[in-house]
Amino acid sequence: MVLKSILTAAAAATAALTIAGAANAGILDDVKKKGHLQCGVNTGLTGFSAPNDKGKWEGFDVDFCRAMSAAIFGDADKVKYTPLTSKERFTALQSGEIDVLARNTTWTFTRDVNLGLEFIGNNYVDGQGFMVRKDLGVKSAKELDGASVCIQTGTTTELNLADFFRSNNMKFKSVVFEKADEIRAAYDAGRCDVYTTDRSGLAAQRSLLKKPDDHVVLPEVVSKEPLGPVVRHGQSEWGDVARWTLFALIVAEELGVTSANVDQMKSSKNPEVLRLLGVEGKMGEQLGVRQDWAYQIVKSVGNYGEIYERHVGVNTPLKLERGLNAQWTKGGLLYAPPVR
Repeated sequence: MVLKSILTAAAAATAALTIAGAANAGILDDVKKKGHLQCGVNTGLTGFSAPNDKGKWEGFDVDFCRAMSAAIFGDADKVKYTPLTSKERFTALQSGEIDVLARNTTWTFTRDVNLGLEFIGNNYVDGQGFMVRKDLGVKSAKELDGASVCIQTGTTTELNLADFFRSNNMKFKSVVFEKADEIRAAYDAGRCDVYTTDRSGLAAQRSLLKKPDDHVVLPEVVSKEPLGPVVRHGQSEWGDVARWTLFALIVAEELGVTSANVDQMKSSKNPEVLRLLGVEGKMGEQLGVRQDWAYQIVKSVGNYGEIYERHVGVNTPLKLERGLNAQWTKGGLLYAPPVR
């Protein structure tokens, strides 16, 4: 009787795993069937995701969506974009309105566990900061007692702001908005003393102010903001596609594979390069995508470093140094598992 119960339980577990696997595979199959990836992005954040003057979406996060499209379809442009506010983004993902969220979203305990989300990795490591007008004469965030602070609702910045002021025995007044462009306009018009968000976001918004040079980002970094793409819980196989898209971008830069030399690198003597580009092994088959999935990513979109420099690097209006987002071999936190 005990043996029968054990066998019955084992059969049930196997069936459950089979059903779960089918459901996970179904997301990738559905994306292939409809012929495009539905990607949730910011409503407009310069350098990360915003429509250009021709209405085409571009940016650091947008290129992650394009990289996933390249891996799945061999075409980086089979993506449809759903612009989402901070309040809308998780509902859109949970409801299945979007397939993946690539929208400067911070990985936290509550979001990972309680909201039923799965962060597939960090594509940008950041921290919250404060921007003020230079003529305010402030050199440190600890001089902001009594300040009015422009902030976006539905973000981690609200709690971080409250924690920072409380721990330093200071008071502040929140001026809350739903969209980033509303905050920028209010701050630029003098409706608040301070603008707070991730430092990358401050760099993006500062570049759009009427007189960017009249504003300064204070030195304090008051939080950890590990940003990255998100899928729903229980989507292991679909999560693998998203996760290894990110890893492919990182590994390609580490191995020196670029959009300019990727064809030549297919003749590399490095076995990991050959596996990455689909010359050897069956990585694409195991992932459920094209055999040359990573080749298509790099050929169409570039590696992580190329994407960074194109959209947010030192030669862009954001002027962001690599910092913590440099490769681990150069003192940064950028690190991906090996392709083997």
